[in-house]
Amino acid sequence: MSVPNAGDPGPEQPERPDAEGGTSRWHPVGARAARPDSKSGTHEVDLTGDRTDLPAEVTTALAPLVQRPGRSAVLLDFDGTLSPIVDVPADARPLEGAIDVLAVLARRFAVVAVVSGRPVDFLAPFVPDAVVVSGLYGLEVLRGGRRTDHPGAAPWRAVVDEVARRSVIDGPAGMVVESKGLSLTLHYRTRPDVEHAVTGWASAQAARSGLVVRPARMSVELHPPIAADKGSAVDGLAYGVESVGFVGDDRGDLPAFDALDRLEERGIAAVRVAVASDEVPGELVDRADLVVDGPSAVLDMLRYLAADPA
Repeated sequence: MSVPNAGDPGPEQPERPDAEGGTSRWHPVGARAARPDSKSGTHEVDLTGDRTDLPAEVTTALAPLVQRPGRSAVLLDFDGTLSPIVDVPADARPLEGAIDVLAVLARRFAVVAVVSGRPVDFLAPFVPDAVVVSGLYGLEVLRGGRRTDHPGAAPWRAVVDEVARRSVIDGPAGMVVESKGLSLTLHYRTRPDVEHAVTGWASAQAARSGLVVRPARMSVELHPPIAADKGSAVDGLAYGVESVGFVGDDRGDLPAFDALDRLEERGIAAVRVAVASDEVPGELVDRADLVVDGPSAVLDMLRYLAADPA
């Protein structure tokens, strides 16, 4: 198959119990890996060691990325994937060691990127320079020290600011407002009892302002009416590679899995990894090739991918 240069940006594109009562961190699923045996379960694996320590099902799921890293892309969500979920959005930080592993991956793989609903300004301090940052679902991109924003997004900053101010002043009690510049998130994680009030407020503000509502993890997001999501972000980041892996944990990651489906139709190998939690959407798990239990297991998987095959 003839492909463009890997990494070229291309055209602009807008803990589970096992059968024995223990815990299993690795659950290969889907077409390329059998589900865990209900009798024997799956066993915990330390991915910092030799690759031969991995169950065959896991190595099978990750093989498309391992076989030709120089022609592969590793793409990851941030919250719930590289960082544990926290009550206060500003307190989110990547797990210790994650930044170093990302730096190694960036030297080994054609493309390594963090694809998040967070703004670039928040993510950049936690990401090595060689790692691409796709913020706000691709409305903001930082690549090689150069930041670009979606050309249609700028007029919506004032709209987002106005809705954010109004939400702080007049929004439901207990709702946490996180303004992100080109979008905002209305959280009810610390007050799940106000979920309906928050979703109702978001719908009313969307109707008034022209912003678009997107459901998220214990929150509701308001975005400009621009065709940009994690799927379009993946489309752009995957330009020129032969295999792509995406790791995510939330409803907003489903469009990324959709993009991997489209890439497979074009002959590009895809690896879908879901991060398990009490809040992970069932559809994300059902569509995954591999399910890992939390950010710590994601970090172990990344260490495995970063390891010297020799």
